[in-house]
Amino acid sequence: MFVDIHCHLSFPEFDLDRTTVIERLIEEKVTLLIDPGVDVATSKKSIELARDYDFIYANVGLHPHEAALPVEERIFGELETLARSPKVVAIGEIGLDYHYPDYNRDAQQDAFRQMLRMARTLDMPVVIHCRDAWDDMLHILTEESHSSLRGVMHCFSGDVEIAQACIRKGFKLSIPGTVTYKRSLLPEVISNVSLVDLLTETDAPYLAPLPNRGKRNEPAYLPLVTAAIARIREIPTVEAAKGIAQNATELFRLSTP
Repeated sequence: MFVDIHCHLSFPEFDLDRTTVIERLIEEKVTLLIDPGVDVATSKKSIELARDYDFIYANVGLHPHEAALPVEERIFGELETLARSPKVVAIGEIGLDYHYPDYNRDAQQDAFRQMLRMARTLDMPVVIHCRDAWDDMLHILTEESHSSLRGVMHCFSGDVEIAQACIRKGFKLSIPGTVTYKRSLLPEVISNVSLVDLLTETDAPYLAPLPNRGKRNEPAYLPLVTAAIARIREIPTVEAAKGIAQNATELFRLSTP
């Protein structure tokens, strides 16, 4: 009963063997997968993939890397139309990313605010990408706060203090394969929050967990992430998997996998 709440299975990296990858994830008992868009084109592909499989759902979003320049207003209209499609369960992947030197802070922040407001209009959770931008992220979430604001910090990479700040704002933390890396901060985070605050993801094709680090990641590796969480919390893997699956179905308003 493993759940991968963030996997780019519709990306070109899987074009040659997507069916085989899906067969492997089913064998590994991954029973729920959410494929996020990062712009209009990829959001459409996510929706198409979700239509083909009962256990796959889609997100519609605009990644901060797609906001290198001010975003045309029509883009937001197209994304909102897509977000109303069946099997779209969240607005994402959206957020802020200041890692690379050519980022446009103002364009990213404007796009992020508009996508947060779209989620409010549609009463949908948000899936947030944050890299080297936690102060601005938390500030914007405070300014855009409302009673139904909810979602997940995808591929969470912050420390315990940031984790607790995100949780107070109504967000869960999605744990990727980096939890298995030697210098990861995630074990300390996982030890200091409740299981109800956690979700799991692969972020495939990126960030494969050990012992597959450096290879193309895929959802069949998701159980390695859940097992790592279980070890840190000193509980059976099945207990961790069951709790995380419940967290996912409640956040995204899905039937039990």
